Amino acid sequence: MEQDEIYLIDLWRTFSREWKWFVAVLIVVLACTYAFAHLVKRQWEGTAWIQIGQVGQVVSGQDPKVEPLQRVLERLQLVSFENDVLKSAGYAPDSSVAQLYRQSLKLDPLPYAGPLIRLTVRAYSRQQASELATATVTQLRAIHQRLEEISLTSARARLAQIEADLQAAEADQARYQQAATPVNRGDAGTRDVQSPMLASVLLANKNEEIRGLRQARSDLIDRLGPANTYETSMMWPVYVPDRQAFPSPELTWGIGLMLGVLLGALATIARGITRRST
Repeated sequence: MEQDEIYLIDLWRTFSREWKWFVAVLIVVLACTYAFAHLVKRQWEGTAWIQIGQVGQVVSGQDPKVEPLQRVLERLQLVSFENDVLKSAGYAPDSSVAQLYRQSLKLDPLPYAGPLIRLTVRAYSRQQASELATATVTQLRAIHQRLEEISLTSARARLAQIEADLQAAEADQARYQQAATPVNRGDAGTRDVQSPMLASVLLANKNEEIRGLRQARSDLIDRLGPANTYETSMMWPVYVPDRQAFPSPELTWGIGLMLGVLLGALATIARGITRRST
């Protein structure tokens, strides 16, 4: 304990004698911090939440999403995709904006929220950050629209076929119903149905077929509705805070102050040791 007290007293004497070194180093570090905070390019961060599009009418057991979540994440990180985004936003692939875009692009998958993808990207202004985030989602939506069109074309063809089958079945239903009526048994339109009993059986089968077709049509229309079929889009507008993301004033000055105190203390101790050795 006595040795510790002596050591602390010696340390205090060293600081009281060499305080100018401590202050000088602290001032130099704070000056460097000031220069860094004012000369470095400021960066803003934009955040977008991407909802992957889907087509409700798919083969049973398949994912209705246009692309699986993991494949979308891989696509967003492709160099060719990033080049297309930058080109659509009006920036050269080798510009400083492009380099910052590639370095700062961050993707956070949210599989239990849709799924959604939270995309963050940095730029040298708030407008630039919002523009690049929007361009990324727009480029992804354009690709997914081409993929959706294949499934939508098939689903619409299936719906048209169901409509045609339903119309034909309703026409047969009317003919069988007319043939099952004893008064109309000999009409020209029902000569192919000779027995009212046979007409009744055919009518019952046709009614069942019509119910099935109507149910299939209703189910397909629901699947193609906006609740089950939609395009890739942003869930909310791009969010860019008013304050810059880099450099953070509080963090920059906090680190500068701590570093200045540390280096000042080391310089003071080193000066005291040098003085004793001489």
